[in-house]
Amino acid sequence: MRRMAVVITSAFPLNAFLRPHLERLRRDFEITVYVNTGDMGVAPDVPPEIKVVHLPLRRNISPSADLATLLRLWRILRRESFDLVFSMNPKSGLLAMLAAFITRVPRRVHCFTGQVWATRRGPGRWLLKGMDRLLAACATRLLADSASQRQYLIEEGIVAPEKIEVLANGSMAGVDVERFRPDADARRQVRTRLGIEQGACCLLYVGRLKRDKGIPDLIEAFSRLRSRFPKLHLLLVGPDEEGFDFLVRDVPQIHRVGYTQAVEEYMAAADVFCLPSYREGFGLVLIEAGAAGLPVVASRIYGITDAVIEGETGLLHRPGDVADLVGKLETLIRDAVLHRALGEAGRRRAIQMFSAELVTTAMADFLQRLFAEQSHAG
Repeated sequence: MRRMAVVITSAFPLNAFLRPHLERLRRDFEITVYVNTGDMGVAPDVPPEIKVVHLPLRRNISPSADLATLLRLWRILRRESFDLVFSMNPKSGLLAMLAAFITRVPRRVHCFTGQVWATRRGPGRWLLKGMDRLLAACATRLLADSASQRQYLIEEGIVAPEKIEVLANGSMAGVDVERFRPDADARRQVRTRLGIEQGACCLLYVGRLKRDKGIPDLIEAFSRLRSRFPKLHLLLVGPDEEGFDFLVRDVPQIHRVGYTQAVEEYMAAADVFCLPSYREGFGLVLIEAGAAGLPVVASRIYGITDAVIEGETGLLHRPGDVADLVGKLETLIRDAVLHRALGEAGRRRAIQMFSAELVTTAMADFLQRLFAEQSHAG
């Protein structure tokens, strides 16, 4: 059986995106996942046939620690003789592709899911772009999780057009449309548990709490909207990575939930989904929200423009423009007809274009094609 190594920085992408792919690919591959399990545990529904090995990858740049991890990966790949190395995340991607290139692993695939340098300026941007160029040079094939991100990487000179592609219609894993759906019982239960009145309007954000995700803009927008809609609530779901829990702890009607595997329950409890991000690879969470029947308000940036059809499944605002964000949210709070139409269209689009089965099949076909092409070339 073919042997595949997956290298990722944390268990989050394994739990959130990769699990459906690995469930499908274990029919054809013996799979080992190398991941830092210290920050987040591996979800119990990851198949037991998937071997998970702790690797002390750090998200931030640390030259000495990163060199030690690179040497460790080099030893692992030289010893294990994998047929394919697959990576996600910037740091793990760079180290995995370098180690795989040095050890001559024949197939080296990295998936871009957003660029850290997209919002940077000065020497930091130059350095991070250079790291992505090196990563791309070491890989034999690349994936982007949206068409607009692929185009952005090409225009920025990171990769040649013939080396990078997008699975199906985009996204990393697609959405389980049976799991993410309107659910009146879950809506009632979650609202009762959190103390949100059943008839009150609730805004929702799901993801890591970071400045790059536009969390300060969302908090400010909520503060302005509450003066006009006193019963408005904001639900923030996801791990806090930059100290926002302290800032919102005493803010009335802002509810905090950390990392959860029951995201669909909170989507069922909400009325409008909001993602005012400054950078995204695709924004799968927007498709999940659409599948749950939620209209979305998000920033008009690459990646998100693939996930949201403006005026049809959601409204887009200028990134970093809080007044525009407030205006778009207020439109959906006041206009019940538009609210319902966007939510219904979002669910239809999720079912037709972004089902999990569609994307996992596309990944399996991509890897089979990769092996077939290299066998023919050999």
